[in-house]
Amino acid sequence: MKKFKQIVAQIKAIEDISSPEFESLLWQYICYSPKMPARLLQQQVLDKSEMLTLKVNDEHFAKSEISFNTFKWGNGKYKVLLTHGWGSKAIDFHEIISALSLNDDFEIIAFDAPGNGGSEGDLSNLLLFIQAIKAIVSHYGRPDIAIGHSLGAMANVIALKEMEIKLSLLISLTPLLRLKENFEASMNAIGIPESAQTDFLNNFQKKFGVQASDFTLANWYDLNGHSNHWLAYDVNDPISPYPFLKPFLEANPTVTSRNYADVGHDKVIKSPSVISDLVALISLAS
Repeated sequence: MKKFKQIVAQIKAIEDISSPEFESLLWQYICYSPKMPARLLQQQVLDKSEMLTLKVNDEHFAKSEISFNTFKWGNGKYKVLLTHGWGSKAIDFHEIISALSLNDDFEIIAFDAPGNGGSEGDLSNLLLFIQAIKAIVSHYGRPDIAIGHSLGAMANVIALKEMEIKLSLLISLTPLLRLKENFEASMNAIGIPESAQTDFLNNFQKKFGVQASDFTLANWYDLNGHSNHWLAYDVNDPISPYPFLKPFLEANPTVTSRNYADVGHDKVIKSPSVISDLVALISLAS
């Protein structure tokens, strides 16, 4: 978090927003994922896992292969994949992992996405999350159940579509809905001028070959009739705003959703009521 604050301070100190230095810092601001160490209870859960390192190719930032950490609990017949959100890590799911570990039928797999947690990479992005999911499926096999939080929920939807995987149950917790609008909200939060925001979005398209606006949950979602999809949201969530979610739910009536008002975008993965409902759903689907 200290580095992230330093990046923000450096951005605010630059007067020439057309300078290469400003552009570089803005990329860092958007693509640097703050890293927080595991707390004692989290570390105790981590210590019970089987850890493995896999690799993905980071063609946009590191321009090389980078390693990322995976963790597995249990050896049950049903594979459960957990995909964390931005600025997070595998063990931030420790309450969910602990709850699911009580059932011997589950093999639980989580990972620190590249550039997140303890994995390699100075910067990260959605495409690296997607690559990591594909690498995990290639190594561990297809999951029966996938749980994604925030950006991780969008990554799950895109990866599952591209791999043509049908699940017993897909769970999305306060999913990120529109990447472009998320970028804009982040830049507005520190007063980035509109012209600089436009330049960043244009540079994003040049670097990745696609527009940030292409990454919306609605654009990639085509799982109707294929997966049992349960979605938890907070109607007052400013990061995944309900006005963005409402048209998605109306267009996809097979998605079962529940409002956990004021649970919080990040705290949804720690909420006892959410976890209780999630465990009950997974038990029924397995």
